[in-house]
Amino acid sequence: MNKHIVKRKWVSLVAVFAVACVLFTSNSFAVKVTETLSQPVYEKLEQVEDAIDAKAYDQALKIVREMRSNFKLTQYEASQVWNIEAYIYYLKEDYKKAIATYNEVLKYGNLAEAVIQSTLKTVAQLHFIREEYKPAIAAASRLIARLDSPDVSLYMLQGQAYYQLKEYDKALTPITSAINADKSIGKIPKENTLLLLRAIYYEKKDFKNMVLVLKEVIQHYPKDSYLYTLAAIYSELGQTKKQMALTEVLFEKGYIKGEKHAINLANLYLLHNLPYKAAQLLQREVDNKRVQANERNLRLLSQAWYQAREDKKAIPPMQLAAEQSEKGELYIRLAQSYLNLEQWSKAVKAIEQGLKKGGIKKPDTANIMLGTALFNLKELGKARKAFTTVAASKVKNNSRTAKTWLAFLDSEIRRSKLEQESAPEFERSLEAQENIEELS
Repeated sequence: MNKHIVKRKWVSLVAVFAVACVLFTSNSFAVKVTETLSQPVYEKLEQVEDAIDAKAYDQALKIVREMRSNFKLTQYEASQVWNIEAYIYYLKEDYKKAIATYNEVLKYGNLAEAVIQSTLKTVAQLHFIREEYKPAIAAASRLIARLDSPDVSLYMLQGQAYYQLKEYDKALTPITSAINADKSIGKIPKENTLLLLRAIYYEKKDFKNMVLVLKEVIQHYPKDSYLYTLAAIYSELGQTKKQMALTEVLFEKGYIKGEKHAINLANLYLLHNLPYKAAQLLQREVDNKRVQANERNLRLLSQAWYQAREDKKAIPPMQLAAEQSEKGELYIRLAQSYLNLEQWSKAVKAIEQGLKKGGIKKPDTANIMLGTALFNLKELGKARKAFTTVAASKVKNNSRTAKTWLAFLDSEIRRSKLEQESAPEFERSLEAQENIEELS
């Protein structure tokens, strides 16, 4: 058989293996391969190819090993036999043996440059698959050193390996190189590359650079999830106004939905003194049953209405929240709204319910509120009892307030008694005056 024909067929065979390994194209081999195979070696390799096609990998390995034992192979032929054996291990997913065998290929000094490059790339990839990140980086570095314009995927492999090793500073260099390589030829950096850079900055807590990367990602690959991530990073930076603006747009346009996002946006509104917007949002979501009417959410809704000075609207959700709560604290908050509306009887009832339920954070304050409401109902004795409870408080301000109220109440009670006692004498005086007038 013509040696040139043999060479072309063998090159074709090698190319098939190379493509399957996600390596270089057959054209690379056609240009670079200059040596030929002997007829016996060629025929055996055809048998190996047939066995591989039939997925009889163990049979293929047996033939390859026999070739090394029984044939006097040239260096070129030996390197190709090792290459095929490595590929068989790759197909068997025995990556450890595949790596070892590819390293045997690299021991030969007369390999075509394309073979060296493809083998190094495969070794780097297989180490990465096996989570052997340092050897993966080493193999990729060897390959990069041989190339004038390294492929972006090599930089990505290095960056990912360093990232897995948590060596984030080292990961920055290859990832930045990958991005710059694309930009230098007018290409948009790949989405995965930018996302890896974002992840590196996140691990480094470098949120300022993370924002810059996210803006670039959003520019080239606009997705709602990236906008939401950007909003979260603004939160980390304390730029909550920007966070609120992004979250508001995403929520109102329906890009983000559900209770979690509604509550988050409502809290942002409250943070930036927009209680009316918070209340409107929460009321709408509760009414439409997109936000649960549980104690926590109802309390927040009531708080929003209260801060918006809408006491009437603050009452219904707080009433429901207070009924659900295991403690009496929310009844005291409910009472505050009643006091603001001068609904004294309802305030008294709410405070008494709260005190009875217990678990109130500031019982002194509750009793002062109770005394105030009772005073306005002109129930001075009951009001005095409420303030007396506070007068002995260890909290000086509360005690002082209660004593002031007690002094005032005592004066009012005395004045009321004097008025009641003097009333009959005043009436008798009037009666005597009338008699005198009649006699005259």
